[in-house]
Amino acid sequence: MEPRRKKELQSAEEAGGAASREDLIWGINAVWEALVAQAVVGPGTVSEVWVQTGKSGARLQQIIDAARERSIPVRFVDEARMRVPKSCHHQGVVARVSAAPLLDFDTFLTGIVQDDDQKSTRILVLDSIQDPRNLGSILRSALAAGFSRVIMTRERSVPVTGTVARTSAGAVARMRICRVVNLVEALNKLKELGFWVFGAVAETNAVSIYTSDFSGPICLVIGSEGKGIRPLVRRQCDHLVTIPMPGAFDSLNASVAAAVIMFEIARRSL
Repeated sequence: MEPRRKKELQSAEEAGGAASREDLIWGINAVWEALVAQAVVGPGTVSEVWVQTGKSGARLQQIIDAARERSIPVRFVDEARMRVPKSCHHQGVVARVSAAPLLDFDTFLTGIVQDDDQKSTRILVLDSIQDPRNLGSILRSALAAGFSRVIMTRERSVPVTGTVARTSAGAVARMRICRVVNLVEALNKLKELGFWVFGAVAETNAVSIYTSDFSGPICLVIGSEGKGIRPLVRRQCDHLVTIPMPGAFDSLNASVAAAVIMFEIARRSL
C-alpha cells in the first residue's frame, strides 16, 4: 500500500475511533437498500462505505458508484479493518450509518436563507472534533444555546454515531447537521451570505468573549481537542475570541469551552 493511502486510512480510523456494531450495517443487500432509501428521501444516514480490498463484482461496483454519486466516502480496506466480527458474512462491504440525517451543503444553505428566525443566524462549525462524547456534549449544549445548525468536516471528524446521539441526549434529532469536504469554501460562502465568522482559540492576545460584538448573523468555529482550529480555517475567521481565565490552569475541554462561548452569545440576545 502506498504511504499516502496508508496514512489516510490510519487517520480515518483515529478520527472515527472504534466503531460500535450498532453504527454499522453489512452485506450487499443491506448496504444497497440503505443507499436506495437515501436517494429516495434525500439526505440520509449512510456516512461512509468500506469495501474489502480485492473484492469485485457487478453488485459491489453498483454500491461503489451509488455511494460516490451521493458524495459518500468510499474506502478500500483490508478485511482485518472491516470492523465487524470475523463471523459476519459481510460480502466485502460495510457501511457506517449516522444516528441522524446529514444534509448536503446546498440543502443546509437553503434552510438558512428561507428561515429568518433568531436561531438561523447562529451556526456552529466544528473543525475536526474527534471524540464522540465531546461531539455529543457540544451538540447538546448547542441546541440549548440556540445553535440548531451545525457544520462538520467530512474528514478528520468522528461520525454522528449512536454514542454521539446518546451523549447529546437526543439533540441530534432536532438539529440540522451538514458535513462538508472543504470547510474553507463553506465559510467563504457563509461570509458572502452576511455571516461573521468567530474562531475560538486559547490565546491571551485574542479578544475576550465578554467584550466581543456578537450581533448579527454569526458563525462560531470550534477546533479539535488537541490542535484547535486548522491554519487554513483560522485564516477565514473574521475575529479570534477567547475565554479569559484568571486561574493558573487554562486548559478547558473542547466541549466545555464551546458551551461557555455559545451561552455567552445566547445571553446577549436575552
